[in-house]
Amino acid sequence: MDKRHFLGAALLTGAAPAFASRPQAQPAGPTLLTITGAITRSNRGALDPALDQMMAKQKLAFDRAHALDFAALAALPARTIRPTLEYDGKPHTLRGPLLADVLAQAGAKPRDGAKVVMRAVDGYAAVLEMRQLRAWNFIVATHLDGKPIPLGGLGPLWAVYDADRVPEMAALPVAQRFGACPWALYHLVVMG
Repeated sequence: MDKRHFLGAALLTGAAPAFASRPQAQPAGPTLLTITGAITRSNRGALDPALDQMMAKQKLAFDRAHALDFAALAALPARTIRPTLEYDGKPHTLRGPLLADVLAQAGAKPRDGAKVVMRAVDGYAAVLEMRQLRAWNFIVATHLDGKPIPLGGLGPLWAVYDADRVPEMAALPVAQRFGACPWALYHLVVMG
């Protein structure tokens, strides 16, 4: 049987060829952000307790995930915000894609009431409903004051919003505005 007949027969019988279900290609650069949970696109397999040490120690578990490197994040349309930061009390320029657009890369389509867990490398996690992430225009910041955010500082990724532009948060002291903003973000879980 030649290749055309095999493919035609496979499609007619409902047996899709093996290449039709392959996951997307893994990032070319080091993975900075892993998305799990209610996703429809994956480009990596299950958590490997031997090689995914930090995730395993933080008790994560998943069968598949979508991994993004810096280039994939930088390729998304970026937003710029200018919040006053709690660390020095000064306004700073932060730039990066909307968190909702990042989730869409993994095929996530969370409804407004769905929860998203945002986890930092130190294990800190914030949980917000998607409606709040959208309303507050959360971004995954990749740049601070025009420069990539370094590891060891607040990056390389930071889930953050412009608290100065959200009335109920702007009314709070600056030190109380960013509890839902994990810096050194590395993992997102879409729940429902």
